[in-house]
Amino acid sequence: MVKRSHGVFFLLSALLLAGCSQQRPTGTAPEAAVRPSHVMQVRVPVGSTREQVEAMYGAPALMFDAAEGYAVLGLSDAQASGSGLRALNLAGTPESNLNAFSADTMATMQGRSVWIQGDFGTWTAEGRSVWIQGQYGLIPENTTNFQTIRLEQAHSLAPKLGAGVKVAVIDTGVDVDHPAFAGSLAPASEWRDFYAADNNPDEEGVLGEGGYGHGTGVAGIVLQVAPKATILPLRVLGPDGSGDVLHVAQAIDWAVARGAKVINLSLGSTERSAVVQEAIKRATEKHNVLVVASAGNDNRASISYPAYDMAAGPSGERSLSVGSLDTSWNKSSFSNYHANLELNAPGESVYSPAPDGMMAAWSGTSMSAPMVAGGLALALGQGVRVPLKDVTKKMAETGFDVYNNGQNQPYKDKLGKKGLLNLAAFLRDVL
Repeated sequence: MVKRSHGVFFLLSALLLAGCSQQRPTGTAPEAAVRPSHVMQVRVPVGSTREQVEAMYGAPALMFDAAEGYAVLGLSDAQASGSGLRALNLAGTPESNLNAFSADTMATMQGRSVWIQGDFGTWTAEGRSVWIQGQYGLIPENTTNFQTIRLEQAHSLAPKLGAGVKVAVIDTGVDVDHPAFAGSLAPASEWRDFYAADNNPDEEGVLGEGGYGHGTGVAGIVLQVAPKATILPLRVLGPDGSGDVLHVAQAIDWAVARGAKVINLSLGSTERSAVVQEAIKRATEKHNVLVVASAGNDNRASISYPAYDMAAGPSGERSLSVGSLDTSWNKSSFSNYHANLELNAPGESVYSPAPDGMMAAWSGTSMSAPMVAGGLALALGQGVRVPLKDVTKKMAETGFDVYNNGQNQPYKDKLGKKGLLNLAAFLRDVL
């Protein structure tokens, strides 16, 4: 089946299933996505129009907000090298745009099964619980992963289960027809596919190849942690799991404008993008949105961008970088580590919905990040008693200490202050 997939290895359990469908957006045929070779953010003089800025620089303003005082220009190779731009006092530095971000997907498939669990709403209807005598009833295979982060206790502490909180999943898209997501997606009028320049953020690809299913899995993990949250699906990565700087930044602005309170970025780049970082700063500093980013899967002593910048500056007050541990609290063999890494969650063999009515088990820091995003949604759904700027800091500080008993000594102080997400302790601290 062709549809429209960070940090992952997945064991795919799947079979086609005719499921319920959400109402899809309709409209005219889409235009091709704009993909300049380079982008650059510039300051916009007070009172300027888009046309004036474009005339000033001799380049299209692909993002423009006079009120916020910025524009993002699309540049050719020649313009990026310094020729062809009319304005010489540039406020930024050109950066490469094309395929700068990746979901770093590696995939294998073992076994097949049908998604028969129904939708998240049914499992959390009044009087029902996803927990049955200590077992995670929706997907029993996830019991150990979720007990590790104290999710059962968290659901008791936050019984609204994230209701009223919109979580933007900026990724390879989401299988919007998957029966698991019935009633859990934002209105179709809010969806966007920046990669294909249309309003249908469905996954696209071939089973077992590239990034296909990545965003669907991420969205499913958010909803397993916060079953009554709302997912805003935004596609920025193509079938091979890669995507452009411009589309990631546009998606962040789009999510903020449509009321997302949490943004999940299970993607990364080896290079810092000023354009994306400025979009995150606008979200966190000006709009109080909480942003989570995965650390990457190269087992190296550095973490991906934008996760690397999450711990620093004002945006660090409302954002978190997330790596992966196993359920014995040891660093996952693939997970990156660094002093800027703030928190970890289980990221090995995490089961979640997959495209075409299927279920898959995934591994990677991409699967750890949405556990954190879902935990933030649980807190926001209840209403926190601490300043919003302190919420992510509290989550990092209330984690389990993964350096005790000689564990993770080679990575001392490179897995966060404490290290492992403890949702129960976090919620007790902020609610």
